[in-house]
Amino acid sequence: MIPPNLSGLPHTPGCYLYRDSVGTIIYVGKAKDLKRRVSSYFQKRDHDPKTRRLVETLVSVEYIVTGTDEEAYLLENTLIKKYQPKFNIDLRDAKTYAYIELTREPFPRIGIARSKKGNGKFFGPFVSARERDYVLSVVKKTFRLRSCVTMPKRACLRYHIGYCTGPCIGEVTEEAYQKQCRYAVDVLKGNTRELIAELQKDMEDYSANLQFEEALKLRDVIGAVKSLSERQYVTRKSEHNEDVAAYRVADGVVYLMVFHVYKGTLSGRDEFIFEYSDGFFEEFLPRYYAENTVPNEIITEHEQDESLALYLENLSGHKVTLTCPKAGAKKKLLELAGTNIETVHFGCRMKVLELQKALHLKTAPEVIECFDISHLSGTDTVASMVQFREGRPDKRNYRRYKIKTVEGIDDFASMREVVKRRYRRLLDEEEDLPDLILIDGGKGQLSYAKRALEETGADIPVVALAESEEEVFAPGIPFPLPFDKKTKANRYLQEIRDEAHRFAITYNRLLRGKRVVGKGVKKTGGRRGA
Repeated sequence: MIPPNLSGLPHTPGCYLYRDSVGTIIYVGKAKDLKRRVSSYFQKRDHDPKTRRLVETLVSVEYIVTGTDEEAYLLENTLIKKYQPKFNIDLRDAKTYAYIELTREPFPRIGIARSKKGNGKFFGPFVSARERDYVLSVVKKTFRLRSCVTMPKRACLRYHIGYCTGPCIGEVTEEAYQKQCRYAVDVLKGNTRELIAELQKDMEDYSANLQFEEALKLRDVIGAVKSLSERQYVTRKSEHNEDVAAYRVADGVVYLMVFHVYKGTLSGRDEFIFEYSDGFFEEFLPRYYAENTVPNEIITEHEQDESLALYLENLSGHKVTLTCPKAGAKKKLLELAGTNIETVHFGCRMKVLELQKALHLKTAPEVIECFDISHLSGTDTVASMVQFREGRPDKRNYRRYKIKTVEGIDDFASMREVVKRRYRRLLDEEEDLPDLILIDGGKGQLSYAKRALEETGADIPVVALAESEEEVFAPGIPFPLPFDKKTKANRYLQEIRDEAHRFAITYNRLLRGKRVVGKGVKKTGGRRGA
């Protein structure tokens, strides 16, 4: 393409706007030196794919000069909001996580909210549903807050077992209930140090006035608050609020997380996924904080321009420090954020690759099929086959089988039958074979499964996992493989085996239930006929 005329661009701070052939603004950027920054788009030859498409699409360049770098940040954010150019990064949340909400009512209700809609107070988001439910349960029970959508006219079970103060029947004043809510807010914000001190003072006052029952209640509350605080603690104390921004790039995609640390306590995180482009992080920060609370300190993996700090200070009205730590506690916070990104987005991939390494497989076991046998004293013998694809259950490809050729208790022969049926059919229908087969059992089940594969002509690696000691066996090797039970590879096999076991037991119970119900119907029918 022929680059647009750039001769008139000045060597000053400002914003540049790229337009396409129909005049639509497709990108807005900022620069300390407009001439140098815009020229770089046409001088470089090693652009990433997104920037390459941008350069190929743009037809004309406009610019707006600003007095300072800080003004350029402010103007860039305004222009992006106004024009929403398609080549600027899209700051949509990568996932939707739940919040804990405290409604704004005379007697507020505490519960779970899927988005920050409404005028209540929201805490989170919580990436882990288990962690969210735990926090909600502790706060709700500790401060005895209502969770009913509409207050009933009589006391419910939660009041009678001491988990609610009973605002529905007038057992608590609005002032006292609001105090309970204030305590809950302090805990959810991570502001526990001041709260514990206040509660301890109240407990001592109750004791001094011989109100021992009330003092004991506060002692239990203090214990719960301390326990929750320790669960949320991030390894360090801080007197101000911090954000930790980290990212990973894979296959042209950016995975970025912002951790919110309130006075040393991890209080939530935001997560984004967008297409990689040069300078994406420098664009992300000012846009993100234009829509979100600016903390006292922002910890990042790379040095940031001082003009960004001035822009954020102007935005927030307080001092903002940009830190790029090389060691120490802040560096550990960055590592924690990076570990979270890897766990959330690459955890499954890591499991697959570790298993490949542990089993010395030529290719990564992207597709794994696992078999389990289930029966009750030799009756209703069934088999399950579950499939995991790229580290996750692929339930569309689960299969269940009634054992047809085996009588009584013979897990070995049952395993041989189901493996033979499965892979003979796949070969006959010319379907893809899995990368690995996992057998629930020991050396006996494994040898019969291996024999079935040889009889069908299916060349697939196969291993067995013995449940008693979680030992892994491979064909032809008399001893278990040197697998550490706590490795990702072994735990991944356990996860697959447990799912196959669950699926088999569910099917076995279903058949037994049908058989019992069928007998009951026949007996009932006979009596009616008589």
